[in-house]
Amino acid sequence: MKAKPRLSHLDADGRPAMVDVSAKPVTAREASAACRVRFPADVAATLRANGLRSAKGGIADTAIVAGTLAVKRTHELIPFCHPLPIDGCRIGIDWHDERSLAITCSVRTTHRTGVEMEALTGATVAALTVYDMCKALSHRIVLGPARLLAKRGGRRDFGKEPR
Repeated sequence: MKAKPRLSHLDADGRPAMVDVSAKPVTAREASAACRVRFPADVAATLRANGLRSAKGGIADTAIVAGTLAVKRTHELIPFCHPLPIDGCRIGIDWHDERSLAITCSVRTTHRTGVEMEALTGATVAALTVYDMCKALSHRIVLGPARLLAKRGGRRDFGKEPR
């Protein structure tokens, strides 16, 4: 019989605890995540006409820098994330359709634990940065969904191959 899934960040007494990864093997691990940013039609048209530039500067370039910084600082934001050496991080931003941007974040490390939270954090902080740079045009910008696309290199692989 297959073991019932359990929350990994609880100790035997049900209290919050960081997972001890010391017995896990060091392996190459990677994960990719995505987040969408949906604009009102008039805002999307303005952004397209301006080449994704705002009064604050290049929107996509700024979001890529912010997302990359967030990946490297995920352990400072999420209480039980381990600090990880980041071997690689790539953030992509492109139009998904007429009104929404697709943001992807792929992260690699060689360590005892994976980088799913880093990929999710990078994608969502990049999306938040787009919102911040565009909110002068509208507060009706919608973020999400944010989701894990894939992970490789741990006990359980998930999804399609990360890029």
